[in-house]
Amino acid sequence: QVQLVESGGGLVQAGESLRLSCAASGRTFSSYAMGWFRQAPGKEREFVARISSSGASTYYADSVKGRFTISRDNAKNTVYLQMNSLKPEDTAVYYCAAGPASRPPLINYWSSQLYGSWGPGTQVTVSS
Repeated sequence: QVQLVESGGGLVQAGESLRLSCAASGRTFSSYAMGWFRQAPGKEREFVARISSSGASTYYADSVKGRFTISRDNAKNTVYLQMNSLKPEDTAVYYCAAGPASRPPLINYWSSQLYGSWGPGTQVTVSS
């Protein structure tokens, strides 16, 4: 399994930007699809974005589409989440996750079942 550590969280005002990073251990990072999820207080963990192992394909939750961008640098074993135009409702703990490159046909791209490794999370707080 790959080990993941997120960084880049913090406190910002509405409308500002943050970039989260997720550093992965191991030499097989480029074989994993990566995802970002978030969990707000009192709510279930929800899908934010997914990127294929090569970086060629990306997927987003409707709530962040057009504002967030997921990317990866396989040479640096790192996946990023650029978050622009942040809103108070984006406040949550953000988690990155790694999973097999191929997606079983019966599991949707937004499912947490696609991932077997998770980071400890990083807090993002957006004030109004």
